[in-house]
Amino acid sequence: MDEWVPENLDTVAEIARTGVCDHCLGRMFGKLGTGMTNDLRGRILRSKLKELGIDAQAEEFCPLCENVFDMMDRFAEAAAESINEVESDNFLIGTRIEPEIIEREKEIKERYNLENSETIKAELNREIGKLALPMIHRPVEFKNPQVVALVDTRFADVTLDISPIFIAGRYNKYSREIPQTIWPCRVCHGKGCDHCNGKGKMYPTSVQEIIGDIALEMAEGQEHFFHGMGREDIDACMLGEGRPFVLEISQPRKRYIDLDELERRANQTDMAGFNSLKFVQREAVERYKAAASDKVYHVHVKAEGKVNKEELVRVAQSFKDVTIDQRTPHRVEHRRADLVRKRKIHWCEAEWISDDSFDLDLETDSGTYVKEFVSGDEGRSIPSFSERLGIQCKVQTLDVMAIQFEEQ
Repeated sequence: MDEWVPENLDTVAEIARTGVCDHCLGRMFGKLGTGMTNDLRGRILRSKLKELGIDAQAEEFCPLCENVFDMMDRFAEAAAESINEVESDNFLIGTRIEPEIIEREKEIKERYNLENSETIKAELNREIGKLALPMIHRPVEFKNPQVVALVDTRFADVTLDISPIFIAGRYNKYSREIPQTIWPCRVCHGKGCDHCNGKGKMYPTSVQEIIGDIALEMAEGQEHFFHGMGREDIDACMLGEGRPFVLEISQPRKRYIDLDELERRANQTDMAGFNSLKFVQREAVERYKAAASDKVYHVHVKAEGKVNKEELVRVAQSFKDVTIDQRTPHRVEHRRADLVRKRKIHWCEAEWISDDSFDLDLETDSGTYVKEFVSGDEGRSIPSFSERLGIQCKVQTLDVMAIQFEEQ
């Protein structure tokens, strides 16, 4: 007797007498023996029973799997056809099984305490994959497949689950009238109403949409998501080399889009610009969002009194490596926790423009509220530029000039 065949065949005989097919019989002992399919394993077990004078033939219609294994060629062809319609470096096949079949299998395993069995789902996944492989010409990938074909064995329907593509780069925002990301209407939450003129959003476009809509079309994807390394206010510009971001495209049928073409098409507007586009892995999203990068700003400030040039320069120079306490500003307290955060002003330089206006260039910690640092925000930002200058000041325009982040 083969070493893997149970010495006591009573359990095998009881299961075989139910009329299950060779696939299902062999699967109940699927972890015994190697180098064979469950179908072959079942035939061997049934042959051993026959040698012992036990006649337990399979029924024409398997009471367990309902002859689902007779459909494997059709399943494999349907899966291969779907996978071949999309671009990927690898694939994986999964299945959706009739719930009643899974429940019947579970009952048998529990009744006979079968510790060396395999699930019907695992067998179908493997066997359909083996049949489909020659038709797909891509390797199977179990850990991180780029496309998974889910075969519904009830109807032979195939649903594709395609892993997203991630495109990193930097953007400049030249308009003070568009946000970084799509801003849904606060009244209808994207459905469309009179408040947003039926558009479902507060602004006609965004940095996200300018590049995301083009990438979505090129990749034949389903939806785009924008992951910026922080964000500037709508009325602020992002200049210099730009702000790092990752654009995510879900369910892309084309993975290898031309990034030079994407950059060229996205840069045809005067509202935003994009550079240094490259494909990255999913982990880049968290790395970019978690980065705490110092930033350099240029702001134009209006003062409520006459500004002395020498005093202006002295006050600016006094903010050298100075830690300030910033309570959550009034303008964002409806969406941010009311906390006091410590932030550092690394350096500050001033240029007198007129009796009541001047420019500031400064570098700060990530997360510093620059407008509030200048104005004091009614005492919520201490010390502030206005406090030390002795004149109430307010930022008129703000530009982010640099974000100190080194690409990996």
